[in-house]
Amino acid sequence: MQKTFDDIECLSILAEEEQDEQVEAEVVGDIKSFTQKLEKFELRTMLGEPRDHCNAYLSIYAGAGGTEACDWVSMLFRMYSRWIEKSGYTFSLIDVLPGEEAGIKRITVLIKGDYVYGYLKSEIGVHRLVRISPFDANARRHTSFAAVDVLPEIEEEEEIEINENDLRIDTYRASGAGGQHVNKTSSAVRLTHISTGIIVQCQSERSQHQNRRMALNMLKAKLYQIKEKEKEKELSMAYDEKGEIAWGHQIRSYVLQPYSLVKDLRTNKETGNTQAVLDGEIDEFMEAYLKWKMLKIS
Repeated sequence: MQKTFDDIECLSILAEEEQDEQVEAEVVGDIKSFTQKLEKFELRTMLGEPRDHCNAYLSIYAGAGGTEACDWVSMLFRMYSRWIEKSGYTFSLIDVLPGEEAGIKRITVLIKGDYVYGYLKSEIGVHRLVRISPFDANARRHTSFAAVDVLPEIEEEEEIEINENDLRIDTYRASGAGGQHVNKTSSAVRLTHISTGIIVQCQSERSQHQNRRMALNMLKAKLYQIKEKEKEKELSMAYDEKGEIAWGHQIRSYVLQPYSLVKDLRTNKETGNTQAVLDGEIDEFMEAYLKWKMLKIS
């Protein structure tokens, strides 16, 4: 980066001395390219925490609002799916519970790629939607809430101690699409960690053994997250199924009516292009969060 900067500086001096418009245009292009590379480099330096490089479990839960909230979960899942695709990552479904009338009540996916957790940790918390409800015959404005939880995938060789006597294991039939095998056998697994009350579940694999293994990995990730948050004394900033963040304490608002605005309430980053955000253009919010967190720590 330093060598590139020095080369641009020399070329800039040459363009000024020669008054050469072609060289000046080349300098402008080089500066633009260098600036983009520098911004990416600076962003990567912000991802220096121990788990930032890991894959991540992304979970979205419907909050207050009934069918509205379930539809909001579907919208958020679509937003993250688009972001995953644009970022060159991949994901696999771990668990899903459809809404009673429409949408999704909860969903968990495993996202794989470099620094997935580092970027997605900015999304942990409650997301609030304000819009004219498509489910309201009177076209009234509704407010819906959904909670997003993100956990780093823990490598299997790393030891997070779990006492088997502290686990309650339940099996049940998987819901949703999956073929006759998935729906007719009790292959889905739910693990309850008795001492913490943490519940994890997996129904994506064909066998009970595979689902139990995946659920155990998720439980390890949750226990690791709690351990780290306790160290940092920031447990209140991590949402989990026990409800450490109450509904209404949103981190980001998405207002579609009566005006268009997406605003992050931590960083004050905002944009009026709500459709682009819901189409997965959320990098600017992630970058703003990482910069905000660095300033907060310093």
